[in-house]
Order: sequence, then C-alpha cells, then structure tokens
Amino acid sequence: MKIYAIKKYKHAVPLIIYGIIYLTWFIYLEQKVTKDYRVIHVTLDDYIPFCEGFVIPYFLWFLYVSATVAYLFFKDKDDYYRTCIFLFTGMTVFLVISTLFPNGHHLRPQVMPRDNIFTWMVSRLYSTDTPTNLWPSIHVYNSLGAHFAIVKNNRLCRNRPVRKLSLLLCISIILSTMFIKQHSAFDVVTAFIMAAVMYGVVYKYDILAMHRLRAMRKKATPQIN
Repeated sequence: MKIYAIKKYKHAVPLIIYGIIYLTWFIYLEQKVTKDYRVIHVTLDDYIPFCEGFVIPYFLWFLYVSATVAYLFFKDKDDYYRTCIFLFTGMTVFLVISTLFPNGHHLRPQVMPRDNIFTWMVSRLYSTDTPTNLWPSIHVYNSLGAHFAIVKNNRLCRNRPVRKLSLLLCISIILSTMFIKQHSAFDVVTAFIMAAVMYGVVYKYDILAMHRLRAMRKKATPQIN
C-alpha cells in the first residue's frame, strides 16, 4: 500500500524540492538585502491610497494558490505540471532578479492612519516581511498563474461560480499589493508582463505537450547500432 501511494503521488517530489530551494534562497535574500538596494517608485504610487482592508485578500493569496495547486495535484496531473512550470519559472526569475539587482521601496506609512484590526494585521505583516525583494510581484504573478490554471482546467472551467470567484479573488489580491503598500505599481505591471510571456509558453505553445511529443517521436525512431 505504501509503495502504491509513493508511486501514485511521486509528482509531489518536484514541488517539495523546489519549495525547499525557494524558501532557503528567499530567506537568505531577506536577511542579506537590508540596505544598499535600488528603490522602486513610480508616480502612480503617490496616488494610490492606503486601504488597510485589503490585507484580507492579501493573506487569502496563500490559500488561493495552495488550494489551486492541491486540487490539480489530486485531480489533474498534466495541469498540475503546467501550473508548476508556470509558478516555478516566475519565482525563479524573481529570485535571480532580487539577487542580481537588490530592490525595495519606501511606500509604507510611518504611522498607521487608523487603529483597527486591519491596521494591526498590516503592522504584523510589516514586522515579518521587509520592504525589499519586491520586483516583480510574486503575489501578482502567482495569482494570475492560479487563475490561468483554473480557467484552463477542463473541470473547473465549466464551473461558472468557481471561475467568477477566482477572477474576483485574483483581482482583489492584485489590488491589495498596492493598497496596503506592499508593492509599487511597477512591480505589478512587470509581473503582468512576465505572466503574459509564461502564459504563451505554458498554455499557447504548451511546452509540456511539446516535450511529450518529442519524447514519443524519439522513442518511435528506430535506433541504428
């Protein structure tokens, strides 16, 4: 039974390995990049108000992305792999950029404008997450990746409430990154650009299907000794 379970869920291995690599690299950057970083700021940032209520969708990001990956893990292995390719590629690009071009911002309010449960949650977030290593926004990129995965899945795409809820949550999370001053609009726009490129690679070009097709052709080609 154990051997069967291992074989059945062996596709968890890449996720576990990459998770360890990503977290180790990210924690290293969080500890290293504390000063001498490139400040990210665009004019639009000055016109975006601080709205603490958006901390709720910001935190829902963790559930949104993990639930999407978990569903595909158990229900559709091919879409699971596509989603992993999409997410892992963008997250790796983010780590490389943060390593080669340390970056951060000065957008966070020095003093909370109000005193309520939401500003308390934002304050707690600020205390654990430094305003560095922000470009491009992984919150935005992975939210788009989760939504793409849902609308491209054969089962989920036919469930209208799920599609609508996913879109609403995706948009709310993207807005939250700017309204609670976690990201500059520049981080958001560049995340959209990166997601658009990866959408073409993963879903239009379908790199997974092309890889399998090449493997089948190679296997079918007679070997000459």
